[in-house]
Amino acid sequence: MIHEKKAGVAHGVLFMALFACASFFIAQWQVMRDLSFSPLIIGIVLGMAYANSLRSHLPETWTPGIQMCSKKVLRLGIILYGFRLTFQNVMEVGLAALVIDCIVVLLTILGGVWIGKLLKMDRDIALLTSVGSGICGAAAVLGAEATLRTKPYKTAVAVATVVIFGTIAMFVYPAVYRTGILGLNPQEMGIYAGSTLHEVAHAVGAGNAMGEEISNIAIIVKMIRVMLLVPVLLVLGWWAASRMRREEGPADGKKGKVAVPWFAVGFLVVIAFNSLGLLPEGVVAWINEFDTFLLTMAMAALGAETSFDKFKKAGPKPFLLAAILWIWLLGGGYLMARYLVPVIV
Repeated sequence: MIHEKKAGVAHGVLFMALFACASFFIAQWQVMRDLSFSPLIIGIVLGMAYANSLRSHLPETWTPGIQMCSKKVLRLGIILYGFRLTFQNVMEVGLAALVIDCIVVLLTILGGVWIGKLLKMDRDIALLTSVGSGICGAAAVLGAEATLRTKPYKTAVAVATVVIFGTIAMFVYPAVYRTGILGLNPQEMGIYAGSTLHEVAHAVGAGNAMGEEISNIAIIVKMIRVMLLVPVLLVLGWWAASRMRREEGPADGKKGKVAVPWFAVGFLVVIAFNSLGLLPEGVVAWINEFDTFLLTMAMAALGAETSFDKFKKAGPKPFLLAAILWIWLLGGGYLMARYLVPVIV
């Protein structure tokens, strides 16, 4: 029995690995490159397509393996994500980028939660959507999901919103910048793009379309926002524990304790290690590629647990919230880049 259980888990993990391989293959298509769709996004789409077609044919013994990918593999992926960052990145762009990133993340998350209450939305979906919009898209949603332990369909809904509006923004920024109506110099435009675009891939795509100088700044500013995922996850862990105390009561000594997201601490430790520059660039590049594979497996697993019926259950409100946050990022981010950056610099 134990052997069969382990075999089922292994089959489930390998099944998600196949989805990840397919996602990497599709990501190489020129149309996907043009849209800057990463394997992560393709992975959740493939997973959802499977969930709404052939999911009933999956042996039940494989389910624990899929769930392992959406939890343990996900946490490992978030930890290894730290190899994309160094503390030197922060120093390169200066105080202005750090200040604006902090403002954007704080106001987007708090404002999104508040707007979600006004819209009478599901609390978890509103929070996941706000975190994804404010920090780094799908990766931030995954990190928050791992901390809050929400239902997979809520994560899929939040990811869908940030992908849609982030992709739109990726094309809007270069088009508007070329018109000259923004009145931003390359440094200001780089900070604007990096502090407001949803995904790292979106920052890369939009930055490349506006020139190397803007691209370099935008990517670094974006990665600083990724670093802010750590304090946000720590706060979310404390908030989740407080919510448990209010809703369930301290029935025993274990309930209500702050669930420290240790994978977030591990993420920060990896950044610190990577800042030392002890590993060759080739090794770091391989780790980043492997990490993308792990995160793609996790995204596919989340998609495999999400049916379209659950999207209908969530309704249009998550997309309305995401649209409002997108408008805020466009307008509020521009005003900060236009008027706040020159003052700080």
